[in-house]
Amino acid sequence: MAIILFMGKVSGAHLNPVVSIAFALRRDFPWWRVPGYIVVQLLGATLGALFLHAVINVSAVYGSNYPAHSYSDVAAFGMELILTMGLVSVILGTASGAQNVGIIGAFGVAGYVALAGLWASPISGASMNPARTFGPDLVGASFTGYWVYVAGPLAGAVLAVGIAFVLRGSGDGAAGAGAAQGDLFPEVETSSP
Repeated sequence: MAIILFMGKVSGAHLNPVVSIAFALRRDFPWWRVPGYIVVQLLGATLGALFLHAVINVSAVYGSNYPAHSYSDVAAFGMELILTMGLVSVILGTASGAQNVGIIGAFGVAGYVALAGLWASPISGASMNPARTFGPDLVGASFTGYWVYVAGPLAGAVLAVGIAFVLRGSGDGAAGAGAAQGDLFPEVETSSP
């Protein structure tokens, strides 16, 4: 929530590659910006893992997400798909033309992430973010089950975009584009008489 409040106006607070992709699929974010955002998201996650390793000497392997020992990769994939579908639905819902709630959306997103973490962490780690898992995996040199944390969130984001289309129609509106790009209150053009 704090990062969304801090970075929302600057960049739309894209902390997750699948959120950038979802906004682009909704035509609320330009596709040409997506690769750069993803590179920075992966870099940020890697720097975060390196920072924690250097400061508190924790193994990056412990900071990553893995399917729990009693669950298969497929079960973890299903969990990540459902969790991410919910997360992206909350994000798109609070940034839609019908319900652009601005910075208050950060509370909805943070509440969803906290709830998802409480009930799903024991199964898949509740990553919902390929970058969040990539950083510790890269630093710890272990990509065990990483496909779960790419494929599950991507599929969940695509489903969320489909749900948003059914519920609210196509994107490409000023409010959604403003929220996706960090301009929560786009200026309205007025014509002079």
